[in-house]
Amino acid sequence: MSLLTTVTELVIVALLIVGTFFLAVGTIGLLRLPDVYNRMHATTKAATLGAASIFLAGTVYFGPMGDGLPALIGIVFLFLTAPTGAHMISRSAQKMGVEFSGPASWPDDSSDADIED
Repeated sequence: MSLLTTVTELVIVALLIVGTFFLAVGTIGLLRLPDVYNRMHATTKAATLGAASIFLAGTVYFGPMGDGLPALIGIVFLFLTAPTGAHMISRSAQKMGVEFSGPASWPDDSSDADIED
């Protein structure tokens, strides 16, 4: 077993551990946090980092130009769609009148009313 193989395996294991940790944190946040806004934050931030780490482990294992290329494309897709989806969920919750669980409030949205008119 060469040194490069050992280092590669250690990187893959480290990425899998980091990915699993962040996915677990996102799942716990989804189950434990009080409202849709906090849950959305936990799932998009932590789960995106976790899934990206696991995708990156696949890229390191298979190589970036071979079978690992779909994993790289998955990372790009994830980083494009997760924030967009979170924004859409947040806007929908706001328009439906979902309140914050704490003392937080939306900033003055009179500029949004001007845009929609």
